[in-house]
Amino acid sequence: MAVAHDPGLSFKRISVVGLGYIGLPTAAVFASRGVEVIGVDVNAHAVETINSGRIHIVEPDLDMVVHAATVEGKLRATLTPEPAEAFLIAVPTPFKNDHEPDLSYIEAAARAIAPVLEAGNLVVLESTSPVGATEQMAAWLAAARPDLTFPQTAGEDSDIRVAYCPERVLPGHVLRELVENDRVIGGMTPRCSQAACALYGTFVQGACVVTNARTAEMCKLTENAFRDVNIAFANELSLICDKLDISVWELIALANRHPRVNILQPGAGVGGHCIAVDPWFIVNRTPDEARLIHAARLVNDSKPQWVIGKVEAAVAAAARRKGCAVSDVRIAAFGLAFKPDIDDLRESPAVGIVEQLATSFPGQILAVEPNIDALPARLATRGVALADMAEALRTADVWALLVDHKPFREAVPTPRAGVEIIDTRGIWSA
Repeated sequence: MAVAHDPGLSFKRISVVGLGYIGLPTAAVFASRGVEVIGVDVNAHAVETINSGRIHIVEPDLDMVVHAATVEGKLRATLTPEPAEAFLIAVPTPFKNDHEPDLSYIEAAARAIAPVLEAGNLVVLESTSPVGATEQMAAWLAAARPDLTFPQTAGEDSDIRVAYCPERVLPGHVLRELVENDRVIGGMTPRCSQAACALYGTFVQGACVVTNARTAEMCKLTENAFRDVNIAFANELSLICDKLDISVWELIALANRHPRVNILQPGAGVGGHCIAVDPWFIVNRTPDEARLIHAARLVNDSKPQWVIGKVEAAVAAAARRKGCAVSDVRIAAFGLAFKPDIDDLRESPAVGIVEQLATSFPGQILAVEPNIDALPARLATRGVALADMAEALRTADVWALLVDHKPFREAVPTPRAGVEIIDTRGIWSA
């Protein structure tokens, strides 16, 4: 049910806990609407950077919004939570090695804000979470503040309102989509939902659609699982076509001419802190029922290993052609981010591919990633060198295109004689 924003309920001071790829843009948008925002993060460098009017992540136009908000005194970052009228928790929710959801960051955030909570406050969990996480967060808050009442025991009369509202934005377009996209509001009670709708009504132009907390949690997981299943179909097609000596890119283009077919494009795998993670939250809770979702995850998780095999074969072919040892072959990996035109390396299949290749081919890997200034330690310590595109094209014997960043799309290179190309995105080979 879409709910109209209540102009009679407003928030003058809010706190955003977690100033990463979602928390910082959200804090900046609230601040741009005249709300006093206190950002909280455990990363001292991030706090210092934001307070100086700069940003520690890459997102178009975010630097200008943050700078203006800090200059006007509407946005301030701190390491320690302070009193506010509403608290938004936007911290990571990774999974453990057995794909069990790790809620430790949410628990830490809840325990951090608990001492400054006051009757009438609203707490909204934005982190993508397994079903039941909002209730668990409320339980942690209640345990830390027995002097306050919470929805799970006091219902509509609780001192503290609690709701779940997942982000659903596209990196590179976050500021626009935060404002324009609909929001799913899952309050633990109707009054909790009403308060959350009023909060997001500060800047959201889309509809605030109300449901309960569990359905809102499952909605976000469903959106990303749907995308994961469709990507898995494309990735599986790429394996089939490779074995049958068919161009998967031509095949998909032809199949998509059917009026009711829209196959996605295959790649090196699936990364980021959404599609590569969220479906596992469903599988973990309902392993016997989530068979298709589980199968899709296995297909997408296996794709990087297939790419590695293709690179290894290309290295062997280049060595034979040059009449040299495998150790003399140079490999260029184009792209490390988990998707095009961003700097986010979280859960990136490209990083995992390069890391494993660097173990097999030490000192032979050049990484070309135009959106970062330094390699992550897991690559730098393995002898991978960060290079520009021109150097990599000039010196490498094997080109592995892993991410279709704009510079790679706009300047399709002419390969030197003997160069082996593994194109996981179909922009150079096509």
